[in-house]
Order: sequence, then structure tokens, then C-alpha cells
Amino acid sequence: MQELTDQQFDALITRAMDELPQHYITGLKNVAIVMADEPDENQRTKLKLRGDQLLLGLYEGVPLTLRGGNISGLLPDKITLFKYPIQAVSNDEHSLFEQIKRTLWHEIAHYYGLDHHRMDELQRRDSKI
Repeated sequence: MQELTDQQFDALITRAMDELPQHYITGLKNVAIVMADEPDENQRTKLKLRGDQLLLGLYEGVPLTLRGGNISGLLPDKITLFKYPIQAVSNDEHSLFEQIKRTLWHEIAHYYGLDHHRMDELQRRDSKI
């Protein structure tokens, strides 16, 4: 598979957002969705990632289920999709897009406070995820 430009990767993220169930997207409040080539050293250290581990995406923030009534002063939450690791696990353009969509959904689900069991359950029920 050929190398993607940042603009091409960003366009795939936007397409994935358009294809996910919109009630999950419209419910995102004060969340930045960004991309990076790879996790930075601070992210790798915080997550205790070994050199051989790939991180496809990361949610950084306070899940809705853990927030109290007063959220003033909280920084925006951030979802980062990592271009190189996602490309590394993708065989072709179709699998690349599906991996972006799956990773984006996974990180959005963390924002809502869903655990992995619930994420899997929702994915089985909704073909758009």
C-alpha cells in the first residue's frame, strides 16, 4: 500500500465520521479529533507501551460517565488517530478505511465511558460501526 499524505488520511477520518451513527458524533462535546504519525514519547510513557506495541488511537480526557456536574476548567478531550500504526495493520485501501473507522469508533466509545464488552456488543448490533 502506498504512503498516505496527511490530507488523505484526514479525509478518511472525515469520511469515517460521516459513516458512523450520527448520534455518537453529534453527542461529542468539546472533543478535538486529531491525527499524528505515531504516539509521542509522553503518550508512550504514560501508557507504558513497549517498543514493539502499536497504538492505533488514543482517547485523552474524562469519560462522560466519570464527570461530575461542574466541568468548567476542564481542557477539551482529545481523540488521536495514529497514521503509521493504522497503515501498518492494513493490507489495502478498504482495510485501511475500515481500521480508521473502527479505531475512531473505539476512541469515541471511551469518551462515552463504554467498556470493551459494551463496545463489542454495539458493534455486533449496528453494521455502521
